[in-house]
Amino acid sequence: MRLGFLGCGTIASEVVRGLVGQGHQITVSERSEKYASALATEFAEVSVAANADVVVQSDILFLGLLAEAAPEILKGLPFREDQRVVSFMAGAALPAVAAMVHPAEATAIMLPFPGIATGGSPILALGETEVLSDLFEPRDQIFGLADQAELDLYLSAQAVLSPVALMLAEAGQWLGQNGADPKRGERFLRALVCNSLAATPSPDLISALNTPGGYNQRLRLHMEKSGLARDLKSGLDQLLKG
Repeated sequence: MRLGFLGCGTIASEVVRGLVGQGHQITVSERSEKYASALATEFAEVSVAANADVVVQSDILFLGLLAEAAPEILKGLPFREDQRVVSFMAGAALPAVAAMVHPAEATAIMLPFPGIATGGSPILALGETEVLSDLFEPRDQIFGLADQAELDLYLSAQAVLSPVALMLAEAGQWLGQNGADPKRGERFLRALVCNSLAATPSPDLISALNTPGGYNQRLRLHMEKSGLARDLKSGLDQLLKG
């Protein structure tokens, strides 16, 4: 496929890395020169062009722009009726994207995560997800959402990733403070958490780790008593309210 990226920041670059090696022709905008140049240098199938040329050379376009800047950037670009557009902009609803890229067809909002570069990553999607399935599955997993309200819920809930990463980093530092190698300790904890959660649903894992008086039970009960669940849900409510 001929794929184009308008806006090529961190996340868009990871998406490109997940698409190379599959026979696509990929054109990225020069707007984020550092990322665009690095991709073109590393991968023969990636080229850099001005925004208008990205549009001309692509059949499927990905928008990796800031929602507030998008209307001005997209204004006047030569979109075509036969083009499909996928937006990474969580702050712009699909009808708003459609108005910005007319006469091209705004088919979906796609919210990728950095792991898409190496595969095995979830992808949140709203709209017509067939083209995303063709491009990314089975290497990654599309989670198609029913409407904007459900997308907003998932956007809030996915924010647990940063606190989980912080917990692992803090536990690794704690190991270092007590005489262990902190980097090695964090690698162990990441592998432990990723493997355990990938293989077992959370309620089943909690039950399996609920040995009376065991390390996992004692730490979980301590954190629950300190308000872990209450603070988590309160924070999610605040995110959802904006």
